[in-house]
Amino acid sequence: MRKISLKALKGNEKLAMDLISESGIILMSKGSTIKKEYISRLKELSIDYLYIEDELSKGVKVDEILEIQIKDQCQKTVKDILERFTYSAASELQTLTCVAEEIILDILEEPEVMYNISGVRKKSESTYAHCVNVCTLSVLVAIKMKLPANKVREIAIGSLLHDIGYNYIAKDYSDVDMSTLNPNEIREIKKHVIYGYSAVEKEAWLSSVSKDIILTHHERIDGSGYPFHLNDDRIKLGSKIVAVCDEFDSKVYGFYTDKLKVHETIEYIMSLSGIKYDFSVVKIFYESVAAYPNGTTVITNEGETGIVLRQNRKCPTRPIIRIVIDKDGNNCNEWIEKDLTKDLTLFINDTIESY
Repeated sequence: MRKISLKALKGNEKLAMDLISESGIILMSKGSTIKKEYISRLKELSIDYLYIEDELSKGVKVDEILEIQIKDQCQKTVKDILERFTYSAASELQTLTCVAEEIILDILEEPEVMYNISGVRKKSESTYAHCVNVCTLSVLVAIKMKLPANKVREIAIGSLLHDIGYNYIAKDYSDVDMSTLNPNEIREIKKHVIYGYSAVEKEAWLSSVSKDIILTHHERIDGSGYPFHLNDDRIKLGSKIVAVCDEFDSKVYGFYTDKLKVHETIEYIMSLSGIKYDFSVVKIFYESVAAYPNGTTVITNEGETGIVLRQNRKCPTRPIIRIVIDKDGNNCNEWIEKDLTKDLTLFINDTIESY
């Protein structure tokens, strides 16, 4: 399968995976034909990308796509539990531990798996899908940092709950870029960490590590974060991990900010390693995330167009690609597979929306 922008759809493509609504309803089933009349409706749902099956995508490795597998399993559960807790102070919040355990077990089954972000998310799904994605990536980083099992579990639960405070903000700002807001609106949004911590402060089953993640995941090691402007040694490791993973998912999906491409977001976080983000966390994060996810269409420095087939786990910026259009713009009659860890003069210039 390969990722394709809605803008590039022509109609009659075959859907590679179920398209699922926020409430868990299957909008379109895997294998469905995407008719031209469906495309405008998909745009209305704020869906930017889909995964399709076609000749070009044969051989794209799909079992590495961790985010897709976990998101579909857990998102609706998280939404239902958090909404019940927010509106009725239900005692069911503790059942989120089951979701956390499920995510941990999925990753432990293949701890060397890379995080391939899907890029398929509706705006209305933002908060809950964001929490699941941040949890998944935080657990992956924590496990690769060889943290104890109990610490991984505390980080998993804290990251699932890290943005619970947004449910207590009267106005929905999730579709808005914070840079466009006035100072009062920005102050209100930043209060989500206080609202979230206050909501769970008396939950005896929730560890201090998990609570601290809710309160301090926006702190930065140079003291520029909020709410307390803590410096490096005053920020706990769990919050440092979630800070990186939260920033990554927010920028890739445009959650309260402008969207960036996956590789651009990784470069942004790397540039702030040791400045705003903990160096040891960023190092493991960089090794864990595919800069060019499977199925992505890329342009090489030689002007060729290729599709990412699979990842080189030891070198996430240099995947294995299939060249489908040569440097002169001609379709390749015979596809050429290139491993960028072996062809050291070739590198990826950029990604495109597909064609």
